[in-house]
Amino acid sequence: MPKAAPAATATKSRSRRANKDTEAAAPKRPLSAYMFFSQEFRARVKSQNPEATFGQIGKILGEMWRNMADEQKSPFTQKAQQDKARYNKEMAAFGKTKA
Repeated sequence: MPKAAPAATATKSRSRRANKDTEAAAPKRPLSAYMFFSQEFRARVKSQNPEATFGQIGKILGEMWRNMADEQKSPFTQKAQQDKARYNKEMAAFGKTKA
């Protein structure tokens, strides 16, 4: 009985990654308003729900964020805008040094 030809294997295309030295020197990305919120409330939620897993705490925080009024979210939104301005400023300086 003749042997069947081996199945053609799919070739993997390799994506180009940025130089790791450049990645390490790049400014830290800005946080979202939700991330500022979760940083502030994670410890409280964890102390109120000591048996909760990491994923469950995330779900509780997400539910709290969804139920918050816009007025309650505004301090976190302002922090996010300030962080984005910081990031844009640092990226502009980083772009100049890179060139």
